Amino acid sequence: MQALFNPRTRRGGAFTLIELLVVIAIIAILIGLLLPAVQKVREAAARSTCSNNLKQLSIAVANYAGANGDKLPYQLKYGGPPTWAVFHWNILPFIEQDNQYKLGVGIGACWNSTPSNGGVIKTFLCPSDTGPSNGRRPGSGGDWACVSYVSNFMMFSNNYTYDPTVGAYQDQSKYSIGNIPDGTSNTIGFMERFGYLSAYNWANLWCHPAGINYWGSLNQWYSQYGWWGWNNTTAQSYMPQIGLKSNQAHPYYLSSGHSTTVQVGLMDGSVRGVSNGVSATTWANAVAPDDGNVLGTNW
Repeated sequence: MQALFNPRTRRGGAFTLIELLVVIAIIAILIGLLLPAVQKVREAAARSTCSNNLKQLSIAVANYAGANGDKLPYQLKYGGPPTWAVFHWNILPFIEQDNQYKLGVGIGACWNSTPSNGGVIKTFLCPSDTGPSNGRRPGSGGDWACVSYVSNFMMFSNNYTYDPTVGAYQDQSKYSIGNIPDGTSNTIGFMERFGYLSAYNWANLWCHPAGINYWGSLNQWYSQYGWWGWNNTTAQSYMPQIGLKSNQAHPYYLSSGHSTTVQVGLMDGSVRGVSNGVSATTWANAVAPDDGNVLGTNW
């Protein structure tokens, strides 16, 4: 005789409600465990791309020097194909951006047209920089393209002098690539800074000379009309901001979307991550190209 129907017997292969809830809970736990790992992998990839960008910029400076009698790129130059040229525009041919470079030729100043100043350059943007909108300044002036990396004005802007041959001031370095007093491996050339800082509505634009709302290629501490604040005696007030969001950072300071470091490109082409553990003295010595000091052990 066949056994009578037992209501506890599972029909087919279906899960009970309790079993389904257990499976969902296990999946949620696994996701919770995997998510930090995925985020770490993503951040590591972003740091790697950022490091490669900085390396390309540092090598571009060396190649510029090789093609221009050992001279470093001008921070702001008068006299040449576009009449006025800014730092990042000057190195475009050396990061394989010749077409973008040509857009600035013959227009009076390299920032005079949207095709020239609106080119989003991948090498100029850190993947962890969430400030720009698709590489551009959000809101008004949104056609202007941003940059996540500023040049060290103490390296490239320490010789702001009148040039009688062109009848204008030239913003340039008093050093060549071969005679940096502290050496190429001990001097910062490029540093990270958010391309757009929404709390202040200020953008870091790669093709703009200077201004209140557009710090441009002349970086966050300098304008055509004077120094903004960094020097050897006030360096301790200008330590990098690390681990902040772009809507939290202040434009007078360097900043990075990386969680533990701000990355810098040295004049020898190498790249280093600087953590919160660096002392103000060591940081100031790395920025200054000619102070003669040895970098501290926290470097």
